[in-house]
Amino acid sequence: MSSFGIPNVAPELETTLIRQMAEVESLLLSHTRSEYPFVDETAHHLVAAGGKRLRPLLTLLTAQFGDSTRQGVIAAAVACEITHLATLYHDDVMDQAPLRRGVESANMRWGNTIAILTGDFLFAKSSDLLADLGPEAVRLQARTFERLVIGQIMETQGPNPGQDPLEHYLKVVADKTGSLIAASARYGGMISGAPVEITETVTKFGEKIGVAFQLADDVIDIASESNQSGKTPGTDLREGVPTLVTLNVMKSTDSSDRELQQLLSAPIEDEDTVQQVLSSLRNHKALGESREQLFQIAKEARTALGPLPVCDATGALMSLCDAVIDRSA
Repeated sequence: MSSFGIPNVAPELETTLIRQMAEVESLLLSHTRSEYPFVDETAHHLVAAGGKRLRPLLTLLTAQFGDSTRQGVIAAAVACEITHLATLYHDDVMDQAPLRRGVESANMRWGNTIAILTGDFLFAKSSDLLADLGPEAVRLQARTFERLVIGQIMETQGPNPGQDPLEHYLKVVADKTGSLIAASARYGGMISGAPVEITETVTKFGEKIGVAFQLADDVIDIASESNQSGKTPGTDLREGVPTLVTLNVMKSTDSSDRELQQLLSAPIEDEDTVQQVLSSLRNHKALGESREQLFQIAKEARTALGPLPVCDATGALMSLCDAVIDRSA
């Protein structure tokens, strides 16, 4: 297993990525600074909490298909991570989540207003970085941000009358999670000068693997008895947020699921009930069904890599598909 949680990364590529990720961390820290101490504190709250850094890693990996040393590659990678961090501040306000990345969420610590404004500050810092990379880079961020917002609105609104709730949810995940991971992969190809067809291929891959990562988190949120996903297990149950596992339960026609479906139809405020529902879900066939759906999307992500040349970077991207499956096993 590499330093990045991806199995079987070629040693030479891993050495390059370690060096470049150190540059990413350095720029991430410096570029999110503020002359106002309080803003500096709130903005670095989640930066310091760490995270998988999947988005900048993807940018660095896909830059291997062009000139990975080209100016702007590191900046684009950092811009993707800052954008992601900004969405986390906003998401936690929407979900009223108590934890993020294993630490107290910003909204719990400073209130919703400060959390929202900190997210806005980070969006501004991300745009500032991308402005130096040209109109195409800025346009990609703008269109990605549009999808992020639409995905959040769709999630808040819920499925339309007659719409399959699972189909609606997968569209939400593609917009809220897949879009930024796809953009991260696209930036690497675009800024490094990789061939257009390769850039298009890694963009499609990014969207698929992004959806797979979210679905893996859905499974982990139910199956794990620890804070493996960085959130308290059962957070989505407490907030009444539908996920892959609960949606698979809700579509069941088995009469023995009626009581569980009733509990899942609204936020669960009683902690004993949360634990009871978690126990039921861990023993429900919907958990296995959800894993199978996740495996299928991870397989589609791997298949999307077919047109890429045989090289260390392609191998690492394929291994990333395996890592997603292993996370939820």
